[in-house]
Amino acid sequence: MKKKKVILIVLAVFFVVALILGGLSLYGKHQMKKIPALTYMEALEYTTQDKPEAVITIGIIKDGQISFTVYGENGKVLEPELHTYEIGSITKSVTAALINKAVNDGLLSLDQTIDHYLDLPAGNEYPTIMELLTHTSGYKGFYFEKPMISNFLNGRNDYYGITREMVLNRVSKLNLDKENYVFKYSNFGYAVLGLVLETVYEIDYPTLANHFLQHDLGMLNTRVLGTDGDLGKYWEWKETDAYLSAGDIRTNIKDMLLYAQMQLDNNPYFKKCHDSLKTINDSTERYRLMDINIDEIGMAWSIDKENGIIWHNGATGSYNAYIGFSPTTGNAVVVLSNLAPNYRIPATVIGVKLLKELNTGE
Repeated sequence: MKKKKVILIVLAVFFVVALILGGLSLYGKHQMKKIPALTYMEALEYTTQDKPEAVITIGIIKDGQISFTVYGENGKVLEPELHTYEIGSITKSVTAALINKAVNDGLLSLDQTIDHYLDLPAGNEYPTIMELLTHTSGYKGFYFEKPMISNFLNGRNDYYGITREMVLNRVSKLNLDKENYVFKYSNFGYAVLGLVLETVYEIDYPTLANHFLQHDLGMLNTRVLGTDGDLGKYWEWKETDAYLSAGDIRTNIKDMLLYAQMQLDNNPYFKKCHDSLKTINDSTERYRLMDINIDEIGMAWSIDKENGIIWHNGATGSYNAYIGFSPTTGNAVVVLSNLAPNYRIPATVIGVKLLKELNTGE
């Protein structure tokens, strides 16, 4: 009887937990349906409501004029200081630009498979550079490595301590058996692209990327493996980490607006990056609800054909960011947030709302 009673109690607990989770899910979906009707400013005020640590910097390019505003708790306008943010996966657009540069330098071909550049076992099927750029390589988002255990236990960046050798070893064991793969966002794929860049330029990724950012692009306050910052809770990295090329850049709004202007100006480093390479139609249910579309993809950049927007976003544990621009209107928006990507309304939604308002003159 006691055993039966225990089983009934356990089942009851599971039932209650299931009801709670189901209720939270329904509540979350109900709340999500309210977001499309919000204006950009309403979304921003809701996201920063009663959040004293919030520091969200929003930059705008409209009619050739560049400006930015810093917002704090409850959408209050703060002093226009330059804060340092992590931009996570927007780093991939820099990696893609370096790939484009390598193509122009005659060091790479987009149609060539990676074993042409990396020392890999013969007999396996490997993806092309273009497939890695467009997240259609067949690679997973990431592959488990031992450092992830201690990273989880110590609250670190998941990819901390995953070396170039670990990634290369993993690639050597993967045999892609399909001719074509569907879109699957892959941090691992961009870690591999970092290895390719290191091989063809014979220099480590941080040195290569930082020279490109600061010397070629003039983004003097933007760095891979940056150590400065005023907002705290930054991800920790090692110089030997392979995933730096997938998501490690610290920057400020001044540099990101310069970066956005280069996209609008079709700077030679970026012009080809915006061209569509694959039709993917990968908008999630949540994105479709917000009228955010991923119809096609270029070199890292998502292309929303319906709204005429080319964009990328990024996130780390305590930051999330968005950059989007409209080639036809000449407008661009950058959102840099020191709030976690799953907190209320993310930078991507806020950024798209603002860019659409700029494009329609609302």
